[in-house]
Amino acid sequence: MALWTMANKTAVLGFIIVTSFLAHPTSEIDPWQILVYLLYLAINLTILILKQMNHKQWFVWLSIMFVIASGLVLDPLFMLLLPINVLELAFFVGKQRVVVFLCMLLPLFMVPPEWGPLYLLTTFLSFLLYRCGSRLTDKLGRLEAEREKMREDLQSLTRSLSESNEYFRQSTYTIQLEERNRLSQQIHDDVGHAVAGALIQMEAARLLMATDQDKASELLRNAIAISKEGLERIRVTLKDVKPRPEELGINRLRLFVDELSARGTVTATLTFDGDIDVITPIQWKIIQQNATEAVTNALKYAKATVISLEVRVLNRFIKAVVTDNGTGAEKVVKGLGILGMEERAASAGGTVIVDGTRGFSVTTLLPYRNE
Repeated sequence: MALWTMANKTAVLGFIIVTSFLAHPTSEIDPWQILVYLLYLAINLTILILKQMNHKQWFVWLSIMFVIASGLVLDPLFMLLLPINVLELAFFVGKQRVVVFLCMLLPLFMVPPEWGPLYLLTTFLSFLLYRCGSRLTDKLGRLEAEREKMREDLQSLTRSLSESNEYFRQSTYTIQLEERNRLSQQIHDDVGHAVAGALIQMEAARLLMATDQDKASELLRNAIAISKEGLERIRVTLKDVKPRPEELGINRLRLFVDELSARGTVTATLTFDGDIDVITPIQWKIIQQNATEAVTNALKYAKATVISLEVRVLNRFIKAVVTDNGTGAEKVVKGLGILGMEERAASAGGTVIVDGTRGFSVTTLLPYRNE
């Protein structure tokens, strides 16, 4: 606001200087008049430079007294500067708009009658400039406050994200420890007891081998049965722990889609339909690699913002489609990426269909036997 006021003062002072010079073009320049101009500028530049509010107010009062004295002694045109100084003083005091405007009109009785209209015009224009500057200053203040709030929110979100990532890492590590502890306990309870029982039976059979072969044979049979039971428990445990191939495949695609969406530049979705249990690990690998290649091309060349992945198990085919909303092409030129997708699909007896009429669409068809 201070810069707006200083610019207003400079403009009015320039008008006074030009008017005084045009009124007496043939007379010599009065050194006292130049000194008054420079002193007025010095006083008001001091107001602009000072930091403490009470010091500013004292210099505003000094500027008002200086303008009145210069107007009465040197040139009545100096009174045109009064509205701006009164406006500045009212601004520091914090008065309402109507009070400020009335205060600017108070020095009107000190102005010569012939300069009254010009004084009113100066007052009106200065007040308008003050209002415009106040609104812009308030708007800048609000924008600065909003920017500061957004910065604080961003820092808070960053901290929250960091804490969430740390929590996720700790949770993952804790889950792994719990799973390892569960497996260890299960192996100890099931397999360890079976092995220990078999060893006891075999040790007893060894001791009875020379004296009672029938009893030793019975103990060996028991040891073999216990060992078989322990081996079967190991197989059951590993079968329960090991994820199914279809779970690995669809979860890898989910992770891939989540990583795409986390970038913030693209929205990715995944849908699937049908009995995905029939998809073999090799077929999942082909689907994953082709989807990765298609998405890479969509981001690199098509400038897509929305990417959709779909896996459908039909009657005789597995259909995996990657579509985007990017820039398509009427004629698709097969580069190394598309040729690589076709070779991967062909290795499993399938094919790849590429369409560029509405964005890009890459369809991978893989046959399977429907038992």
